[in-house]
This record gives sequence, structure tokens and C-alpha cells, in this order.
Amino acid sequence: MTSRDGFQWSESAGLTKGVPSIGVIEPATNLDGTAAGRFDVIVVGAGYTGLTAARDAAVAGLKVLLLEGRDRIGGRSWSSNINGYPFEMGGTWVSWGQPHVWREISRYQMRDQLEISQEYSHGVNEFSLGSLQGRRTMSHHEEDQIIESALKKFVNVDGEYGRKIMPFPHSEFAVPQSKTFDTLSAADRLKQIEHSLTPDEYTGLCGFVLLCSCGTLENTSFYEFLHWWALCNYSYEYCVEYLMKYKFKGGQSSFAIKFFQEALDTGNLSYAFNRRVSTIKDEKEVSVESEGETFTALRVISAVPLNVLNDISFEPPLPDGKKTAANTGHVNKCAKVHAECRERELRSWSGIDYPKNKLAYAFGDGTTPSGNTHIVAFGASHNHLDPEDDIEKTIQALQTLVPMSLERVVFHNWAKDEFAKGAWFFPPPMLLTNHLEDMRASHGRVFFANSDWAVGWRSFIDGAIEEGTRAALAVINELKRRQ
Repeated sequence: MTSRDGFQWSESAGLTKGVPSIGVIEPATNLDGTAAGRFDVIVVGAGYTGLTAARDAAVAGLKVLLLEGRDRIGGRSWSSNINGYPFEMGGTWVSWGQPHVWREISRYQMRDQLEISQEYSHGVNEFSLGSLQGRRTMSHHEEDQIIESALKKFVNVDGEYGRKIMPFPHSEFAVPQSKTFDTLSAADRLKQIEHSLTPDEYTGLCGFVLLCSCGTLENTSFYEFLHWWALCNYSYEYCVEYLMKYKFKGGQSSFAIKFFQEALDTGNLSYAFNRRVSTIKDEKEVSVESEGETFTALRVISAVPLNVLNDISFEPPLPDGKKTAANTGHVNKCAKVHAECRERELRSWSGIDYPKNKLAYAFGDGTTPSGNTHIVAFGASHNHLDPEDDIEKTIQALQTLVPMSLERVVFHNWAKDEFAKGAWFFPPPMLLTNHLEDMRASHGRVFFANSDWAVGWRSFIDGAIEEGTRAALAVINELKRRQ
């Protein structure tokens, strides 16, 4: 089954829209016309937050309707299935250091379904560092030394590499003084320490920070980077362990489908895909308007991302704080680009190229069934990287990172995704300080849940599951009290 989302290119076929994925749901609905009545809860959005909320509510015995504008599950985390290989189009990596993810991996007995993403035991075993001064290669040991040294200087705001200022990363603003760091952008913090950075450290640090935010240094919240750092045990080693090392052999969609199937097996889940939600009204009951139909429920869980919240009309209107947060939005405008190349030795390659290359960070991420190397690269639309508009520029950016003979290019441009308008959440300065609680707050009988405002692994799959769990439990408890 092929999704409308994503693009792939090969020399023989050219650029085509849509890639196959096991996350595509067929039939697109199980509503039969008679079921379009009243539900206990309507969940809007079938990313991991919506899937978790729908599953938990259905397992609890509630009558659930899941509405999704796409033709697939997974939201910003989904995988292709091209010739039996899962190119990850969005969120990818998981770890036992992420508690909600690991709970679900254990629940679905998928602990043996993980593999190592980066593998440096064979091949060129090289790191390429490109800057305005030119390009040179080095060992991964040298790479780690450079980036670790730079990161420690960047985060050392308290003499203990962030441990004092953010000792409880799963409890937001546990140290009130931490809010002061949300006034700073990454560029502001770089100015404070630039005298202590070597040229290589500066380039490596910029590449790593922009890999995390896919924004600009000027609009990237330094506080949020500190939050990521704290979640990773205040160490570069654990940044690698938690953020980019372990992934599913069968792709993220092989995980997401478990949530959907468990909910479906309860007999309490109705669903409809290809259903854009236009209006949510909270009157005598809560009603949801979608593609000319109206569905009613006792409660609604909106699981849509912050950057598209304003695309839904709410009656009564959203409170000012939530509206302001949605108007501000987050900064991540990532285009995630995969290259399948014939150079097997590049399996152990990685590189940063900043600021000249439209793709700033890339690394070997697997071996395809045909024995080719899979390289994943990250760029952003503010660098004028829109692969579907100019695939030749994207190919040039890939081959500038490292010479390669391309078999295939696969990508998803999240900046132009109508149901996301950006990739994983990364805030500008002061968005969290001013509006985190606004984003998390319910509005009458409408609950808002999304990884964008999780308090733990915010913007990660783990944070999405955290939020779906929170919203489902709140709805279950309210309806129990009502009964």
C-alpha cells in the first residue's frame, strides 16, 4: 500500500510522489453509515499521541472514534517499505532510556526488534568536517572529542554541565532560575562562549545544535537544548545512545500498527482516515465536523501538532494563551533526506558541513537488502532546501557531503507537510516559559495532547506516548465520575 506522503527518486524513474508503507490503513474507514452517531470520545489525529489515547480509551471500554487527515498512522513518525527496507520518514530512534517507549516495546514484545543504527566496525570509518575553511576527514574518536568538548562548554552554565540548573528534566522548571535560560537563543549562548571554542568545535557544535532543532541558531531555544541534554544524562555519549543509535528493524510503522491493532481488537474503535477535521464545537455535547459530516461525543482529544492547531476552528474560541502559542509555533522546518548509494564502505561514515551545505548533518544508517549503503541526512527549508522543487540541488548537496553513486533518494519535507507544518517540536526562546501550561490545558470538554508539550521527552515518540496516556486517563476518569 502506498501513502500519498513522501517522495522517492531514482535515475530511471525520476521523482515520484508517495512511498509504500505498512502504516497505510485499508479500508480507510470502518464506519458503515449507521455508526456515525454519538461516541464517548473522539480522538483527532493518529500519530503516537492519538494512537495511545485511542487505544487506552478503547481498552477501558469507551466507544472511540479516531479521525485522521492522512491515509496512514504515525503522524510525524512513520516508515516506508521500499523493496523490503524501511526508510524512516520522521521520528526514528528509541531507547530503554525513554520510559514510555520502553513500556510499550515491552508490552508488544518487541525488545528483540531493535538494531543499531550507526555501525563503525568496518568501511571507511571516517568523519568529514566541512566549514568555510574547507573540508577534512578524521576518525570517529576525533569527532567525539571535538563535539563532546564543544557541547560541555555550551551547556556548562552552572559549573556542573547543567546538573544544578536542571536536576529533574521530567519536572519542568523545577529550579525556577532555569527560566532565565529561555531568554537565550543558541546564537546568544554561542556568543557567550565563542572565545573558548576552536574552529572545529564551533563548526561541530553548530551542526549538532541544528541537527536537534532544524531551525536557525537565532530562533533555537537554548533552554530546550539544555532540556534535551539533561534527558541524555548530561553527556554526549548518552545523546548518541538515546537520540540516534537504536531503531526498529521493521521501521516505526511496525511499532505504531501495534497500538492501532490493539485498539481495533477491543471492538470499541471506529476510525476514518482521509478525514480532515475543520471544526470542533463544545456546546451541549462536543461535535467534530469532518468532510461534511458531524460526529458527537462526550469528550474530544485533539492530538494535532502545535503548528497546525490554528487550522481547526474551535467554538468557543481557544483561550488567548493557547492561541498565542499556536500563532508563535515551533521552529523545526526539517527535510529528512535518505540516500541509497552503492559505496558499501560509507556504512561507517558520518559528516557535518556547516554553513555552506543545505544538508548540515548526515551519517550511515543501515544496509539495504541489495547490499547498498543507506545514508540519512538532515536539512531545513530556511536553507532553501525543498527537494521536491529541485531534486538536482538535493542530489548535489548529498554528493558534496561525501562522493556517492546514488541508487535512490527518499525524503519527506516536513516544512511543507499540511498536517504538521514542521517536524519534531523545537521552540523559539520564551515559548515554553510563557505558554507551556497554556498548551497543555484543556478547553472545556476538549483535551489537548501532543508530544509538542510533553514535560519529559518532549518532541519525541516517548513524549507522544506520555501525552496520549495523560489525555486518555483524564477522559476515562471524567467519564467515570460523570456516571
